[in-house]
Amino acid sequence: MDFILSAVIVLGGIALVAALILYFCSKKFAVKEDPRLPKVIELLPGANCGGCGFAGCGGLADALVKGADAGSLDGLNCPVGGPDVMAKVADLLGMAMANSEPKVAVVRCNGTCENRPKVVAYDGLRTCSAMNACAAGETGCGYGCLGCGDCVAACQFGAIVINEETGLPEVEEEKCTACGACVKACPRHIIELRKRGPKSRRIYVRCVNKDKGAVARKACKAACIACGKCAKECKFEAITVEGNISYIDPEKCRLCRKCEAACPTGSIIAVNFPPRKEKPAEAAPAAITAKAGTPVKEAISKAASPKPQTVEKNTNPNNEKEAQS
Repeated sequence: MDFILSAVIVLGGIALVAALILYFCSKKFAVKEDPRLPKVIELLPGANCGGCGFAGCGGLADALVKGADAGSLDGLNCPVGGPDVMAKVADLLGMAMANSEPKVAVVRCNGTCENRPKVVAYDGLRTCSAMNACAAGETGCGYGCLGCGDCVAACQFGAIVINEETGLPEVEEEKCTACGACVKACPRHIIELRKRGPKSRRIYVRCVNKDKGAVARKACKAACIACGKCAKECKFEAITVEGNISYIDPEKCRLCRKCEAACPTGSIIAVNFPPRKEKPAEAAPAAITAKAGTPVKEAISKAASPKPQTVEKNTNPNNEKEAQS
C-alpha cells in the first residue's frame, strides 16, 4: 500500500514540475497575435488563390497589418475581392487605399485551327506543361497556345473555357477576378493581365511569336511580322517592336484604333468596340428625271438617243433672187 502511495506522489510531483515548465515556456516564448489579423482575414474572400502574391489570404492579411504599421499599403491588393474589399480593409486598419484600376486576363494568341493548322500529331499526356516540355506542339508555331487547358484547370472561378471551334482558351470577363492563376499555369506565357479599360475596351497584340516575319507568317496566318506599321501610326508612343514582336503599352494607349487598321496581318485586336463605320460610297451620276406621266424607260431612251439636226428654211424671196444673181 505504501509503495502505491509513494508512486502516486512521485508521479504527481513530476506532473506538477512539468506543468510549471510548460507554463513558463508558454509565457516566455509566446507569439503575440495582432488582434486586427483575424478581422482582416474575415474581410478577405478566403479564395486562397495566390493572385495577391502570397500563399493564401492569411499571408496577405499579415502583410496588410504589417504594412499598416509601416504606414503604407502600396503593392498589396486582393484581385478577387476588388476595390470594395480593399476599401473595407483600409478602413479597418485606418489607412487610405489607392484606387487600383481593375484588370482582366487576355489570351495573346490568335492561332486558331484555320490560321495555324496542325503539322504533327501529339500522342502523350494531354497537358500544356507536358507538351511544351517534350515538343513544340502540334503546329509549326513554337510560341503559341497548346490548347490542352492548363489555364482552365488552374482557374477557380470558371472564367476560362476552351473554344472547340478555334482550339483556343477564351476569358469570360464577368467571371474573371484577375487572380493571375492562369498566367502562372501557362507554360508559353501567352496569358497576360491587362487593364479592363473604359467600358471594358482594350487593344492588344494577339501574338507572341518571336520568329522573323516570314517564318512566323508561314506557321500562322495571323502572326505579327514586326513590320512596324503600327508603331509608325501610333502618335502616343504606346507601341514598341522588340524581338520580332510588337507590344502595346496599356498605360500609354489611347484606344484610337489606328494601329488596328494599319496591321497587315490582323494580329492587333480591339475588344468591345462598336463596329467601324463604313466609308460612304462615291456619289452616283445624276439620275435621269422624267416628266410627270412619262415612263422611266422612255425617258432613258430619249436621253440616250442623239438629237436630230434641224435645217431652217429660207422664207424670204428677196434672198433667193440675190443668191441667183
